[in-house]
Amino acid sequence: MAQVIDGKLVAQEVRAKAAALVDRVKAAGIEPGLAVVLVGDDPASQSYVRMKERDCDEVGIRAVDFRRDATLSQGDLNAIIDGCNADPSIHGILVQLPLPAGLDEEATLARISPEKDVDGLHPQNLGRLVRGIEGARACTPWGVMAMLDHYGIDPSGKRAVVIGRSSIVGKPMALMLLERNATVTICHSRTVDLPAVCREADILVAAVGRAEMITAEYVKPGAVVIDVGINSSEKGMVGDVDFAAVEPIADAISPVPGGVGPMTRAMLVMNTARAAARVAGVEL
Repeated sequence: MAQVIDGKLVAQEVRAKAAALVDRVKAAGIEPGLAVVLVGDDPASQSYVRMKERDCDEVGIRAVDFRRDATLSQGDLNAIIDGCNADPSIHGILVQLPLPAGLDEEATLARISPEKDVDGLHPQNLGRLVRGIEGARACTPWGVMAMLDHYGIDPSGKRAVVIGRSSIVGKPMALMLLERNATVTICHSRTVDLPAVCREADILVAAVGRAEMITAEYVKPGAVVIDVGINSSEKGMVGDVDFAAVEPIADAISPVPGGVGPMTRAMLVMNTARAAARVAGVEL
């Protein structure tokens, strides 16, 4: 049976490192602060924000809430972001996605100061990733890389296949694997014979958003399978991977829940701690 990759365990270790960095930042006279912007009353978004704020409290980051109803205008949302950009006590800005209809997500993310973009989704930070320059990294794929490192899975020289091409996961995931010397293929809805392409992977990352789509047919024996998906089903929360079918043939596999999800939140607090450290002049 496959080694089950414990995202909760790795996330706990990342939060401990973030807490140690926060302590050094506070010793330099700065209290790290994260602005949390939540628009609307989507239950999943509210749950995510509660968990993120709990993580901030655990590592010593001050979270400042900006909760608004779904009637908020783009101009008023811009004003909130502009205020946080100008506030020296705020080191990170999190705008919880998705935004309600009528609000422009791309324009909103681009309005955040790149230095305060703790989601790692600002065009400038994505460009830094492309160029291999230091900067905030997109939390979910960065969390995947931390999981691989913890379990001693070195992408160098491996064939990696990423299913999904979003700017939040798929594209930055491919770039991070490429940065670590993997040979990377990105798959999507137009990929011909997707199972055959996936079976070439030593490391398979599923970020497609379809419940249990990835069955044993997609997986080479001995592959490492990372499941980024979070989907509601009759079984409850499931990933993009059919865990029961794939676990017997994979070498390692991340579960849902308890895999990538906790890592995304952990990397958010680490990005916030690092942003504050840069302001404080504290070595990372």
